[in-house]
Amino acid sequence: MSAFFELRQYPVLPGKMDEWIKIMEEEIIPFQVSKGMVICGSFRNEENDETYTWMRRFESEAQREALYKAVYETDYWKNDMGPRVPNYLDRANIVVTRIVATSKSTMR
Repeated sequence: MSAFFELRQYPVLPGKMDEWIKIMEEEIIPFQVSKGMVICGSFRNEENDETYTWMRRFESEAQREALYKAVYETDYWKNDMGPRVPNYLDRANIVVTRIVATSKSTMR
């Protein structure tokens, strides 16, 4: 299988977008990158302040599984970051879509 992406859309709790972006950009993204994740983009919705979107790239399913373990099975994630996430996101309505670039895509 070729590389694929996760397009992750998070519903942000009212009034929490600026705080969430600060946590993503100063804590979550740097932590995940330090573990080997490839973060392709981080976005806020131009028309509403209730949807945050980001994208990660994986070379294979095996790599995705290994990186998930490297991030989500750490004491830091389980004890510090993970418990804070519900203060900012409606976790029950997170949408994760796996996508594959087409031949003309600049992101491959």
